[in-house]
Amino acid sequence: MKRYVTLNEISDGRLYTADDLVRAGCHNCSGCDQCCHDMGRSIILDPWDIHHLVSHLSVTFEMLLQHAVELNVADGVILPNLRMQPENGSCYFLDENHRCSIHSFRPGLCRLFPLGRYYEDDSFKYILQTHECPAKNKTKVRIRSWLEIDDLAQYESYIQCWHQLLKQAEAVISAEKDQNAVRQLNVYWLKLFYMTPYNSDFYNDFYMRADKIKSALTF
Repeated sequence: MKRYVTLNEISDGRLYTADDLVRAGCHNCSGCDQCCHDMGRSIILDPWDIHHLVSHLSVTFEMLLQHAVELNVADGVILPNLRMQPENGSCYFLDENHRCSIHSFRPGLCRLFPLGRYYEDDSFKYILQTHECPAKNKTKVRIRSWLEIDDLAQYESYIQCWHQLLKQAEAVISAEKDQNAVRQLNVYWLKLFYMTPYNSDFYNDFYMRADKIKSALTF
């Protein structure tokens, strides 16, 4: 989801790599679950997120759509996001103890918080958002450790590829006048990247699907 703001408006103005230290440590979120409430449709899920959810929960994507996930349009592309519960505005996966019940396989955006990504050319850097987390006296943590993602370099390459695919899809959809063609592309996108289960080698499977979508982005 695009944000039309400057770095200085939302961050400390610096760009970081995975090996940099940032003051983001929030004392294990002790007594706080604010970032798990009232997030609207902002926690957009990419294929890696959905793959981990369906694998660890032993469910299908369609089953997730019944309670935990919803579909919405983000910059022209239909994408899934975490669902906030209407009765209290909390994430579906927040448990009765106000803790994340899927913390070990939580989505990428949840891992990032309160960090963000700044995309430029064919790469991205991390930013530290300064107005998001209310925790006081934050400690310094290394971004690599904060994310807790195995083989982070491979994950970062995947994220950059996914970002480029989204940009291509958004450009095609914004230029296309035939709304039926747009609907067909969105349905194909959902089936290819979300509804069809991935094999054990997620990244290899994803890149094969990425090659398939490129022909569909030329109508």
